Amino acid sequence: MDAVALTRQLIDIDSTTGHEATVGDFLAAYLEHIGFAVERQAVQGSRFNVLAMPKSHPEPPLVFSTHMDTVPPFLPSAEDEHNVYGRGACDAKGIIAAMVEAAQQLNAQGLPAGLLFVVGEERDSLGAQVANQHARGSRFLINGEPTENRMAVASKGALRVEVTCHGKMAHSAYPELGESAIEKLLDAMQRLRALELPYDPEIGHSTMNIGIIEGGRATNVIPDFAKAQLLIRLVGPSEPLREQIVVAVGALGEVEFVLDLACMKFRTVPGIPVMTAAFTTDIPKLSNWGEPFLLGPGSILVAHTDREFISKAELSRAVELYVATARHLLA
Repeated sequence: MDAVALTRQLIDIDSTTGHEATVGDFLAAYLEHIGFAVERQAVQGSRFNVLAMPKSHPEPPLVFSTHMDTVPPFLPSAEDEHNVYGRGACDAKGIIAAMVEAAQQLNAQGLPAGLLFVVGEERDSLGAQVANQHARGSRFLINGEPTENRMAVASKGALRVEVTCHGKMAHSAYPELGESAIEKLLDAMQRLRALELPYDPEIGHSTMNIGIIEGGRATNVIPDFAKAQLLIRLVGPSEPLREQIVVAVGALGEVEFVLDLACMKFRTVPGIPVMTAAFTTDIPKLSNWGEPFLLGPGSILVAHTDREFISKAELSRAVELYVATARHLLA
């Protein structure tokens, strides 16, 4: 199966985060069929990572890795002369297909390369955390995300924050008898928006997104509960900012840090154009798999959209770049 056909097969299996088992079963069976030694690495419930190694080299020096899960909603595949469309086309099912083809070519050339496909990247990197406990001694890890076939010099970190405020219910005609949790939350959000976020001259500015706000009972009830979920794309260490957030929220609410992924800087390979990734990857949670490199086909600008696609030409080029990168590293 060529990379385009495999990409479409993978897209047509719904694998939104938490529901990766079916695509994992398909991949495991396919990789066994084409000659890899495959292990299903239990993660949570029916969810598992897929680890595929050359039968002659169970501990290869280089491993390709990306994620099997996608964001919702599920969108089936389609294609035209130039592109493949559908959920996961570039993030990251096309990348899976390119990595499979590259690993096959390298193994046929006597350069052992393995494959690690994980669950949960779009939410909490749980699959990567589990995989990191079972590293196989590889010296290099090539991670795949949509970088337009450019090699990343850095990727931003991610700090996911939940702020919860509590109040006292009362009839809205008598607000003096209650205490509005929503007003507390709005005040807390205003304080957080006023924070000066870290800046790095090479990577750029940190950014903050208030992604979810929930709370209240009814329009005629003073709200006793409110919660906000934020994601900060970091270009520096998280600890100073975590302290600032706790101080800023103060007595208005409770702060919980539910995900903290470090900002990363990478080595590059001569001859491949470079970029800075404003997004976060599983790489910080795969530290035991060797020196990391970040490279993949497709644009992050169409990932997570209703018109997600990947160029067929870019997919083919990615196979060439993965092979060339591996040959350079293993020379």
